Amino acid sequence: MTTVVERPVVSDVRPGSSGAAVAALALFETRRLLTRLPVIIAFLVYVGWTVWRGGKAWDGYPALQDADRATQAAPMLVGLAVLLSVNLAALRSRRHGTEHHFSVLVLPPWRRTVAHALSVVAAALLTAVCVAAQFGREALRPGAIGHGSAAELLVGPLTVLLAGLAGLLMTQLVRSALAAPLTVVFFLLLFLFGAGMSDGTTRWFMPVVDEPTTNTMPSDLMGRPAAWHALYLAGLALCAGLAAVLAAGGRKPLVMAGVAGAVAMTLVGGVAQTGGDSPELVRARERATVHPVQVQTCVRRDGSAYCAFPEWGPRVADWAGVVDRVRSLAGGSAHDQDLVVRQRIEARYGLSGDSALLPLERPHEVTVGTRWGGNRVPEFSAAVAGVLVAGNEKASTSMCDGRMVTVMWLALGRESDPMAALRRVRLDDSVTGSAFVLQPTEGMYMTAAQTEVLRELLDQPRDEVTARVKSHWAELTEPKVTAARAARLLGVPAPEGDDKCFE
Repeated sequence: MTTVVERPVVSDVRPGSSGAAVAALALFETRRLLTRLPVIIAFLVYVGWTVWRGGKAWDGYPALQDADRATQAAPMLVGLAVLLSVNLAALRSRRHGTEHHFSVLVLPPWRRTVAHALSVVAAALLTAVCVAAQFGREALRPGAIGHGSAAELLVGPLTVLLAGLAGLLMTQLVRSALAAPLTVVFFLLLFLFGAGMSDGTTRWFMPVVDEPTTNTMPSDLMGRPAAWHALYLAGLALCAGLAAVLAAGGRKPLVMAGVAGAVAMTLVGGVAQTGGDSPELVRARERATVHPVQVQTCVRRDGSAYCAFPEWGPRVADWAGVVDRVRSLAGGSAHDQDLVVRQRIEARYGLSGDSALLPLERPHEVTVGTRWGGNRVPEFSAAVAGVLVAGNEKASTSMCDGRMVTVMWLALGRESDPMAALRRVRLDDSVTGSAFVLQPTEGMYMTAAQTEVLRELLDQPRDEVTARVKSHWAELTEPKVTAARAARLLGVPAPEGDDKCFE
């Protein structure tokens, strides 16, 4: 008779081996996650879009308080890809029928959930690298001004972290592989059609909060609760990740304490971010709008004064260059006329407003906005030329005669490609017929006849036209002068188009 002696199986698990196993599994899942096709495609689209769009939104002159927010939208695509991939990875053993094999391993289900959560952290860190590179590229541009916000830059990585951990939590609540794809479709529809449906308070509960404006404001007047929003997103992500660990069986005191802390973070951030504008911020915006001289610094260049908000000091040289070019083409006293160039904004409605600035009535004072580059340059040139000819902005916007030919020649005569600048400065992007001319305040109006005369001037040698403008300056800037009269004085054919102003 054979006696079988059963010996207890002695576990070879050493202290700390579970942590090492979690780290090894996390490294494996990270590699798998970052090489999943949806994640690769999402990162390629993200990087490609960022490189292609780089500098275009600000025409090469970015304001960093806008550039930080521009890093937030694209990571949402990465977040959806990570949500889908993490969900499928966590359900891999169930889909393949290998779940029972894990019962002989060192790692219980909740530790395997921790490993998947760590892989999401790696994806969020990679997104943070992309965000830093995108923002750094704009910050290093020679024309960059302003100050970015670290909290705004955290939104992109936190969105990826939240999406991935939400996908992991879904595996504990819904064991179907169809749940993640349906969730991705739902969020895509929500982002496409529901982004503008939230009001000023509830919109902060969305991961990314966009602003319905193209205005650029001083960074101290932004009023966005970016730090509270980042705390809210971080707390929400931790809630999702720790809830997934709890649902997988990880009911440890440390996990329970973490859940309580995450809930507190979410509540504090969520409530604080909806508090609205403080009375101090409201007063500061009012002062910057109505009494900008109280918060601006003025410097003089060649007799003209340039008054700007503190962050826009580096722009003065660009503005002065435009003023010098316009004055160099003018005749009479306008050639040496000193101007006051004042930066103006409408800040009372925050970033949710896009109100137009009213033209100034003070003599020889010109408005310049907070954006620069691209179309903003010929628009500012037109404003300077209008004040040199009419005396003030209010008079230039109500101008309805052939003086517009002189104004537009001063604005565009020194451009390297004046016809392209003419197209950019007109509301309908046209170079023929009548059109509104854009400038920092209310626009001016060009008739079809004035446009014809201007096109003829732009086709002729600059020096010859400049000499004619200066020699006939008094007649060309006389109120009620017609386009035909301006054409005769400047030696170009009489226009055939209509010379009546818009009514």
